[in-house]
Amino acid sequence: MQRWRGLEDIPEDWGRSVVTIGSYDGVHRGHQLIIGRAVARARELGVPAVVVTFDPHPSEVVRPGSHPPLLAPHQRRAELMAGLGVDAVLVLPFTAEFSRLTPADFVAKVLVDKLHARVVVEGPNFRFGHKAAGNVAFLRELGTTYDYEVEVIDLYERGEAGGGEPFSSTLVRRLVAEGDVAGAMEVLGRPHRVEGVVVRGAQRGRELGFPTANLETPPHTAIPADGVYAGWLTARGEAMPAAISVGTNPQFDGTERTVEAYAIDRVGLDLYGLHVEVDFLAYLRGQEKFDSIEALLERMAADVKRARELVEEHGSSR
Repeated sequence: MQRWRGLEDIPEDWGRSVVTIGSYDGVHRGHQLIIGRAVARARELGVPAVVVTFDPHPSEVVRPGSHPPLLAPHQRRAELMAGLGVDAVLVLPFTAEFSRLTPADFVAKVLVDKLHARVVVEGPNFRFGHKAAGNVAFLRELGTTYDYEVEVIDLYERGEAGGGEPFSSTLVRRLVAEGDVAGAMEVLGRPHRVEGVVVRGAQRGRELGFPTANLETPPHTAIPADGVYAGWLTARGEAMPAAISVGTNPQFDGTERTVEAYAIDRVGLDLYGLHVEVDFLAYLRGQEKFDSIEALLERMAADVKRARELVEEHGSSR
């Protein structure tokens, strides 16, 4: 899969393509439906499928300080899109100048002049251009001028019978913030993942017999609510069952919020300085302060036992 940053990276001899545009944070099941349709149309027409996305998130430029928690970094999104069959991802630097492009100019400069769109596939609420003035009706109207089709794909709704909230990144962020990682997994189609570099912490886990990998996460990462979770810790390509703690460690009157993962039944792991991934499968309990270290250790052992059971029940698919 080709990856471009900025319009200047697009090959000059690039031909017609099927395009879809959006932030696509998380690449959840609704996104997968839209991207999957774009890939299917591209295969039918014998042209490449291109996803156009933005960095930073447009809200941070339009309303500084309003950057939403990120469900996946761009590298992770690109990997997920490649798995769906996308041929190229174009990341457009979203600047104040870019934000002032009118919807018509956006279509002309991006979709027509550079990507030579044959088909554009979007969700029903797609907005674009200065002050989000453009919508799918206007996109379709311009298509008659510039010779491209527009397909609008409805998003899935939660629940077997429908009637719930449409799948969206906003919904996933809310579920993650509430600690409902099982609900987030339903919308994403896979567990929510937090990535980061392993750094040295207070090393209390090691002293207590449960050494943890303490993650330094990128800015704006969507981190689940404080609590203890079951999931996986992936390092050097190996996914290991894990008990995960998120919070300030009230047992020791901590103040800094951390994400720490204990690789179950693994001894002697040295992960310092490595980039690792933590996938959240299930919420076990909230953060607590115990009457004694002995009571804490007893509960930690129970957490590890339950986490091991849940991961085994779920299997290795993530």
